[in-house]
Amino acid sequence: MQQRRIVFVVFDGFQSLDLVGPHDVFQYADSLSGGYDCRILAPSAGAVRSASGLPVHAGYGVADLDPCGIDTLVAVGGSGVDRAVRDGALTEWVAAAGATARRVTSVCSGVFLLAAAGLIEGRRVTTHWARAEQLAREHPDLRVDCDPIFIRDGRVWTSAGVTAGMDLALALVEHDLGRDTAHAVAQELVLFLRRPGSQSQFSVPLWSRQPSSDPIRATVAAIHADPGARHGITDLAVHAGLSPRHLQRRFTAELGTPPASYVERVRVEAARRALVEGDDPVEAIAHRYGFGTAETLRRAFHRQVGIAPSEYRDRFRSIREYA
Repeated sequence: MQQRRIVFVVFDGFQSLDLVGPHDVFQYADSLSGGYDCRILAPSAGAVRSASGLPVHAGYGVADLDPCGIDTLVAVGGSGVDRAVRDGALTEWVAAAGATARRVTSVCSGVFLLAAAGLIEGRRVTTHWARAEQLAREHPDLRVDCDPIFIRDGRVWTSAGVTAGMDLALALVEHDLGRDTAHAVAQELVLFLRRPGSQSQFSVPLWSRQPSSDPIRATVAAIHADPGARHGITDLAVHAGLSPRHLQRRFTAELGTPPASYVERVRVEAARRALVEGDDPVEAIAHRYGFGTAETLRRAFHRQVGIAPSEYRDRFRSIREYA
C-alpha cells in the first residue's frame, strides 16, 4: 500500500492536544492497516515548546522537508499562531506544501496559518468558537461558521478546538481506509465513532450556565437523561423537589434561561444528532424527542438552528456520503 505522508505544522506556543490527538489517530490507523507516514515540521527542527510548556520534537524544519509529495497538511492551532503567521519562511512553506497536497486541514486556530498562506480563500471554514470573530475580521473573504465541530469544503477540512481535531482525523481515516479501520481506531482510543462534523461546538455545558444547587442539577440531569420525556414545569418540579413557581424562578436564575427554553434546546440538540446519524423520518424524530409533531419540530429548529430539519439533514450528512 502506498503511504500517505501526513505533515503536522507546529510552532512555539502550539496547542499540544491539537497535535497529539490527531497524530495518534493516524498512527494507530497505520499500525492496523498501514498507509500513513506522519511527520512533524516546525520553523526549525528540534524541540518546540507548546502553550502548556510540553516540549515536542519536530523532526523537520522548513529547510529540511520538501513541500512536494505531501498527502495531508495539518496546521495545528494554539496561542502562538498569531506569531507564526508572521513567520515568512513558515507561511511560504505552508503555501508551497498546500498547493500540491491532496488535502489541506487545520485544527482549531491553525486555520489562521492556512489563511495567511493563501490556501483557503472563499472557503467555508470553522475554528474554535472563541476565535471565530477574529478570523472573520482578519479574513473577510472566508465564510466562517463556528457552530460545527468540523467542516469539509472540497479538499479543505477545518475543525474546531482541541478534541474536535480527533473527530476530524477519524473522519479522514474513514475516508481513506474505510469504516472498519476507523471503528477499530475509535475503540482503541475510546473515541465517539465518527461524531458528525455537523455536531455543534455549543453542547449544553457551553451554551448554558452550570447549575449551582442540587435541585436544579437534578432537574437538568432528568432533562438530559430522556429529552423526549414529559418535561412540563410540573413534571420538572417533581425532580427538583420544589414547587413549580419556585423551580421556575430558581432555574432561570441559575442557568440564565427558563426551563421550557432549556428543554427545547436540549431536544433540538438531540434531534440534530438523530437527523445526521440515521434515516428515521422527521415525524418519528419529532415524536421521540418530545415535539409531538413534525411541524412543532420544524418551528423549534428554525428558532434554534435557522433552517428546516430536512435541509439540515441534507446539508450535514455523513462525511462518507460526500467523499
